[in-house]
Amino acid sequence: MGSSTNPPNAPDPLRRPIPQRTTGWATRIAAALQRAGLKPNHISVASVGFALLGCLCLVLSAHFDDAARLLLLIIAAVTIPLRLVCNMFDGMLAVEGGLKTPTGELFNEVPDRISDLALLAGAGYAASTMEGGVTLGWLVGSLAVLTAYVRTLGVSAGAGQFFGGVMAKQQRMWTLMVGILATMIEPLLNLPRGWMLFVTLILIAAASALTVVTRLRWIARELTKRD
Repeated sequence: MGSSTNPPNAPDPLRRPIPQRTTGWATRIAAALQRAGLKPNHISVASVGFALLGCLCLVLSAHFDDAARLLLLIIAAVTIPLRLVCNMFDGMLAVEGGLKTPTGELFNEVPDRISDLALLAGAGYAASTMEGGVTLGWLVGSLAVLTAYVRTLGVSAGAGQFFGGVMAKQQRMWTLMVGILATMIEPLLNLPRGWMLFVTLILIAAASALTVVTRLRWIARELTKRD
């Protein structure tokens, strides 16, 4: 067996770079989760649970007013960072914790795509008072899935992983969270209900389309180099 060309502590090029992985709080929580007997796949499934809860709250927010709507939007916003930390800890348990499983790649990718689609489509329903809001939500969710598909296509084609682009997973989730929080202040700004989320979804859609193009161009360059 030949030796690896990467230094022992070099980042895995097939793994999404997340700076928080090496922080003290993250390593302590990951160790506690492992001691509790949790497996990476359990945490991957939990991420979908948070996303579905967020989706439910977003959909319901379109049918309530005042305090109830505000509470639903707050819960929806909180589910986004919870979903993202699950995405980080499942990888930490699998790699740093040595708990990789044969089905790990499936649990790594499929729950992420369900979570993206649930939260973004849910945001469309929350903005359903705007014409085309529901359709826009499903469109943005589909574009999010497409960005991930193009990334995995690069791997299968032999070009490697490319997590770049202006609207990768973390960027679209944080942008969505800001949009959810911003929609709470629409009455103060005399804006139509759902306007902030509608604009947020348009922004994510445009940036996601640009991300797809960026990734395709990167993959094409890498494959051309190997020709």
